Amino acid sequence: MTHTPPLSGALTARVATEAHTRTPSCPCTATATLAHRPDATVIRHGETVAKAHAPGATPATLTPRLHTAAALPDLLLPPLVPTPTTLHNRLVTFWPYGTPVDPADPDAAPWEAAATLLARLHRMRPPIPLPPMRGPEKAAKAVARLEETHAEHAGAADVIHAWSTLPAWARAQAPMPDTTTLCHGDLHLGQLVRHPTPDGPWRLIDVDDLGVGVPAWDLARAAAWYACGILLPEEWDRFLTAYRAAGGPAVPAEGDPWPALDVPARAVTVQSAARAITKAVQEGRPLDEVEQAVVDACGRIAAFPPALAPNCAK
Repeated sequence: MTHTPPLSGALTARVATEAHTRTPSCPCTATATLAHRPDATVIRHGETVAKAHAPGATPATLTPRLHTAAALPDLLLPPLVPTPTTLHNRLVTFWPYGTPVDPADPDAAPWEAAATLLARLHRMRPPIPLPPMRGPEKAAKAVARLEETHAEHAGAADVIHAWSTLPAWARAQAPMPDTTTLCHGDLHLGQLVRHPTPDGPWRLIDVDDLGVGVPAWDLARAAAWYACGILLPEEWDRFLTAYRAAGGPAVPAEGDPWPALDVPARAVTVQSAARAITKAVQEGRPLDEVEQAVVDACGRIAAFPPALAPNCAK
C-alpha cells in the first residue's frame, strides 16, 4: 500500500475543492502531482493548481509577491487568490493551470518569449514595495549546504573556492547594487507556461524569488549554460538578441554583454555545481555530464577572478 504524506493528501483534497468551486462542471480528470520537492509541492486538479511553498515562507514576503503577479497579468501568471492560506504549517497558493514548455522538444524552446517577458519585467516599476529578489540568498544556501554536508567531495573545493572569489552582494552578504529593478529571481524555461491552455501567450510563473535587485541575475542561468557549453551558441544568441530588442536594461544595447553578466553567471554556476554535488552524493552516483561541466567551470572561475575574467564565453 502506497503511503501518501499528510501534506500531499491534504493538498490533493484542497485543490479539488478549489477546482470545483471555480468550475462546477469540472471533468474530474485524475489529480496530478506536478512537483514534489522539499521546497515545494505542486498538485493539479483540472484547470486549478495548488502550490505548497517552502517551509519557512512567510505571508509578509509571499503576499506582496502574489499581489505583484496579480497586478501584472500580461507578464506573470496571476494567482487565483492573491493571499496565501495555511495547510499543515505550509503556505499554500492557488493558480490557473498553464501549458509548460515541452522538455522533449528543445527546438521549440521559447527563448525569445522568455527574453521579451524578462525585458518588460525589468522595465516595469514595482507596483508595490517588494523584498529583495532571492537569487543570491538561494545561491548562498546551496553553497552552505555543500560545505556542511559534502565538503569532502572531489569537486567541492573548487566550488567553495570559486564562491569565495565573488563580491559580497552576489554571496548575499551585502545589499545588491541595484535595489529598484523588478526581477524574477530564478529564471529558466521551466518558469514559463502558456495561459490560457493550450496555446495562449507565454507567462512567467513561480513568484517565490520575485523582488528588486540586479536584473542580470535573471539572464545568468542562460549565460552560465552558454559559458559551460550546455546551451548552444545560437540559442544564447536568440535569447540575448530578443532581450536587447525588447529594451532590457540588464546589459548594454550593443557590444559586449559579459561585464554585466559575469558575476551573476559565475554565482549561478557555483550554485548549480553545489546543488549537483549534493544531489549526486545523496543519490549515490557519480556526476553526470552536465553536472560535471558546471563543477569543472568552478575550477576556471577560481583561476580567473571576476575582474580578470576573459571576455570569451568559454
